[in-house]
Parts: sequence; C-alpha cells; structure tokens
Amino acid sequence: MTAMQVRERLERLEEQVLSPHAQRSAKSRGRAQPEEESPVRTCFQRDRDRIIHSKAFRRLKDKTQVFIAPAGAHYRTRLTHTLEVSQIARTIAKALRLNEDLTEAIALGHDLGHPPFGHAGEEVLDEIHPGGFSHNRQSLRILDHLEGGGGLNLTWEVRDGVLNHPGQASPSTLEGQVIKLADRVAYVNHDLDDALRAGIVTLDEVPAVCRSFLGDRYGQRIDALVQDIIAASWEQPGIHISPQGRQALEELRSFLFHRVYVGSSAKTEEAKARRMLGELYRYYLEHPEALPPEPAQDLHQRVCDYVAGMTDHFAIAQYQRFFLPAPWHPGGGA
Repeated sequence: MTAMQVRERLERLEEQVLSPHAQRSAKSRGRAQPEEESPVRTCFQRDRDRIIHSKAFRRLKDKTQVFIAPAGAHYRTRLTHTLEVSQIARTIAKALRLNEDLTEAIALGHDLGHPPFGHAGEEVLDEIHPGGFSHNRQSLRILDHLEGGGGLNLTWEVRDGVLNHPGQASPSTLEGQVIKLADRVAYVNHDLDDALRAGIVTLDEVPAVCRSFLGDRYGQRIDALVQDIIAASWEQPGIHISPQGRQALEELRSFLFHRVYVGSSAKTEEAKARRMLGELYRYYLEHPEALPPEPAQDLHQRVCDYVAGMTDHFAIAQYQRFFLPAPWHPGGGA
C-alpha cells in the first residue's frame, strides 16, 4: 500500500461506515486556497492537527473559564473546557456514526477567540471595539487570518461549525450541531462541579428536576445528557435532545446564572478585569508602537486582535507594566 492509498482507504471506510447524514471528508466543500491532499490524512484530520498545533490553542490553558486566573490546579480553564467538549462530542458522534474527525476539529477550534477573563472580557471588547466583538467571530478570524502568519486555510465545514456554535444560528453539518449541544453539556456540568468544589453552592441547592433526571455525580449528569441526545437523534437528520433533557439542562444553566455566573464570589474580581482590559485597549490605541509589528491594517482591529489573544496572566503583566509604578532599587533603575 502506498502512502496515498492510506487517505483513500480512510475515505472509502467513511463511505461504508458513516451514517447517511454524516459529512464525508471526500465530499468537503474544500478550502479557500486549494491544496494538494495529504497522502495519509483526510482533510478533517489535517484541520484538527493544524488547530491543536497552533499557538492560539496553547494559550487556552491560561484563559478563564469561570474563575479568573484560578490559583487551584483543579479548576477548569478554557483549554480543559475545550477538551471536555471534544470528548463529549466525540462520544455522541461515534454513537450516531458521524464524522469524528470533523467533530473533533470543530470542538478544538470553537473557543480559540475567547479573550482573557472569560465572558467578562468578551463583553468589554464588545462594548468598546467598533463593530462589536464575539468570540466565535474572533475564533474564525484567528483560523482564517491570524494563526500561522496568514491563517490555517481550513475546510468550509470546520469553519462553519466554529462560527455557528453559539447563539441561534445552526451549523450546516450534524457534526457542528453536536458541538453546539456538547458545549452546553460540558460547561453547565463542569461549572457546577467547580462551584461545588469552591463552596459557592451545595448539592442540596441544585434544582430537584436536575438531580432527578441527571443524578448527583458529575459523571452521571454528563452520561444522562449524552445518552439522551443520542436517543433523541438516532437516525435523524438533525441533533436533538428530549423535552425532559432540555428542561434539566436549562434549569441547571439558569441555576448557575443566578448562583455562580452573576454576583457570586467567583465573580468578585470581574469589575477589575473589565476595567483592566478596557484600559489596555485604550492604551494601545494611543501607543500603537507598543503593538507587535504587523502588516498595515485598521488600528482598532490590530488592538482588538492583540488584546483578545492575551492570556489572563499576560494581560495582568501588561497592565502592571503600563499603569503601575515599578519599585525603585538602590543603584538606579526599576
């Protein structure tokens, strides 16, 4: 078997094994810039690999999920969230005979555009950046233009799934629709797990409808929702969740909004984070020489790209550098 035959064999296997509703790699709508095919990987495998080897992916390990720059090693970051979404989505995709490689690629890329300090950072940039800001659009911008000095040239299907995973828009592929649900399944469960660990809520306070349908343990809750999605979507041309599953998921999400996401001890530093990011944005507008050298483009966009790409700790360090006095040491200098 030649190297080229490996990819062809994988594509034939997809045709034989996958559901009629699955996306075949051989039938991808392709890339903006045509490329020679890999001899041993399908197009979606190549996309997955390009994302996981990117700098933007590595930065996720130091970006907030809920707790800002958490000191504890066991609290989720944006990277661990991404990996949990990937595993949940792959389980669903495998059961429904969908394309796991496409599913994984979308999962790994779906949150690349999140700025530092989680949704607080996203809200600040949306307020001050002309034209607004959303992490999904920024994720696509990273994949199309910023990463690798000119973008990663990913397939249309991966880009569609990344762009349309939040909000009301629906991804065009079932694999993208899986990510849309898996994202919510992941974050409501791991955010509850972190809130329980931090003592912000207790298990007894979790709504009864959630506990009766999902169970009391972290693994039970995820397993119940995954099984529900698989059963509701079996041999269907769409990804669904049962009315009971949706009610439990939405009740749990609402509980977290009232008890964790708004006004809890996990959010005590958010006002500082918002102010910090806003001041950094304005500083770079006034001092563009402090930005990394880039091809000429709109200054607001350069600032937004740079600030949004920062990790929590780098943003804090930059703020200290520009806005806080350095201690004086004998002998001169800071």
